[in-house]
Amino acid sequence: MAKAAPAEQMKLLDLQALDARLTALANRRRSLESDPRIVDLTAALSVANGALGAAKVAVHDAEADLKKAEADVEQVTARITRDDARLNSGTGLSKDLVALQKDLVSLNRRRSDLEDVELEVMERLEALRLKQATQQEIVDGIQGSFGGIRGELDEELQAVAADSIDVRSRRDDFAADLDPGMLAIYEKTLAKRGVGAARFFHGTSEGSGMQLSAGDRAEIKAAAPDDIVFCPDSGCILVRSSEWA
Repeated sequence: MAKAAPAEQMKLLDLQALDARLTALANRRRSLESDPRIVDLTAALSVANGALGAAKVAVHDAEADLKKAEADVEQVTARITRDDARLNSGTGLSKDLVALQKDLVSLNRRRSDLEDVELEVMERLEALRLKQATQQEIVDGIQGSFGGIRGELDEELQAVAADSIDVRSRRDDFAADLDPGMLAIYEKTLAKRGVGAARFFHGTSEGSGMQLSAGDRAEIKAAAPDDIVFCPDSGCILVRSSEWA
């Protein structure tokens, strides 16, 4: 059976307290990193950015439609201007001028139709730009909330990191002065069980929180003071004291 002086074993409780603090800090860090507000805002931002992207595409397409409609109107207007000039010049055969007049009537009707299309596209584009602006405000709002929460969490994470460095340093300094053999057993137990050492207090293992059976209590009581004994339930080292018997 592994052995260590009772006074040396007692130091394991202080080491365990430092390790418990490190575990608590690690859990706090994980909790901050997986804050549900960030998860929810990330999902909301993804949806909002998707809607904003779709709105931008719709505006781009409408702008292309407007350019085409404007080009169509300009093309017909240019032809009307040219035919007007020919008609007003009075040159050419009478039948040609009559035909030109008919063409101008048709062209003016065509221009009116195209201008209606142009107006419809302009109205649609205005509505789409408004929708894009509204969606941009939604994205900006989510990003603002995200940034505010992220800032708070980063401050807390920095504090946790600073505490962890401090506790880790104190823990390493403390562990360096312990009995190497006992420390090796403790470290192995801590890694395997999650708890390295706990008090054996009035028949109860504080590692498991359970009152030990009469047989287990008798076995531990019979062990030499410098024997390293273990909790039969949690597997951690049980630190004993005559004051806790």
